Amino acid sequence: MPQKLKLAVSQSRSLSTLKQTLADLEDVTRRAASQGVDLILFPEAYLGGYPRLCSFGAVVGQRSDEGREQYLQYYKGCPDLGDTPLGGGDDWVDRKLLVGKGQEYRGDGTRETLERIARETGVFVVTGLVERCGGSLYCGVVYVCPRLGCLGKRRKVMPTGSERLVWAQGSPSTLRAVTTTIKGVKLRTASAICWENMMPLLRYSLYSQNVNLWLAPTADARPTWWPLMQTVGNEGRCFVLSAISCVKKKNLPAWTHGIDQSSSAVTDEKSGLANGAGYSPTASPRSHNRRRSTITVQENHELVLPNMDEDIAEEPSTPAAKSMPAMSSPETSGEEYACRGGSCMVGPFGNTLVEPLWEVEDGGLLIHEADFEDCERGRLDLDVAGSYSRNDAFHLTVDGLDITPPP
Repeated sequence: MPQKLKLAVSQSRSLSTLKQTLADLEDVTRRAASQGVDLILFPEAYLGGYPRLCSFGAVVGQRSDEGREQYLQYYKGCPDLGDTPLGGGDDWVDRKLLVGKGQEYRGDGTRETLERIARETGVFVVTGLVERCGGSLYCGVVYVCPRLGCLGKRRKVMPTGSERLVWAQGSPSTLRAVTTTIKGVKLRTASAICWENMMPLLRYSLYSQNVNLWLAPTADARPTWWPLMQTVGNEGRCFVLSAISCVKKKNLPAWTHGIDQSSSAVTDEKSGLANGAGYSPTASPRSHNRRRSTITVQENHELVLPNMDEDIAEEPSTPAAKSMPAMSSPETSGEEYACRGGSCMVGPFGNTLVEPLWEVEDGGLLIHEADFEDCERGRLDLDVAGSYSRNDAFHLTVDGLDITPPP
């Protein structure tokens, strides 16, 4: 029997509300189904949104009221999948967690919507999301089978850079691969989110599970991302799908404009831009009647003294004014790209199946028919977690995670 499946990557961007983004996910999935797609991957943080260009009013040692208001708007727009902060694991998958009295299900219905979309289209849906749980946000991935519903969910174990301000760390136990069979093809699929792909031990924990489909939703639009995906495909002898949103600044979700994000020309480490797309690293939130300082030298000692002639603007005097976020920079409403995209598909020999898709904001759908027997063909000369691993000398253990191949 042929071991072929049609795989797709969507370069979709998050819209201003969760409801709108879910509707967009359904439209794209139905379009993919009409082209015979069996499995589709959506970008990192697609549901809920990637907080690109957002500072949330924070610098080291200080946060602002405007930033807290922006976080509130972000938090409220993220999906609640009905999980627990520690992660319910199989109990969440099997719906064994308690449901509140009078409630039909846990969470806000996002899980049930995704399961309906997969069921009605016949497409296995994998999407990045920002999960609201307790008072925290977790960047994650959920796997949704047309027949069985949610087969698994994982949370990013290491948010990068400023992501750490708004995203909590997930448990490595969620790195367990998910198995399913589609049209007679047995898939062992797992996801590494964004810069988790740069964590060698995390990669090896997935290779050890004999993964043949590697999913890499990301926010990294730099040219260096593509060769990393080629490395993963070549090392793991697996198919690699990488999805990233492409979005112009004017089309960023509304909540991203919550505070002043004016900037000098700085390079965003993941957007691939160096045109003033970020915020100024020296800008600080508004202080509570705090005065600027001057530095003077007296008897070879530097003294920091308040400048009595020049004050920083005072906080708004009325509660209503305090709750209103500052206007965004004109830069954020321009035609410039906040993220140029770069979704791609790679084969089990590190070979490019679909080159990175640049500057296609809407309707970017990459499709390729994959022959999964290529994964076994590639193991003739390289099986990094098996015959090539020297597992008599090198060992990896991950707390809470069984890295043996799943059944």
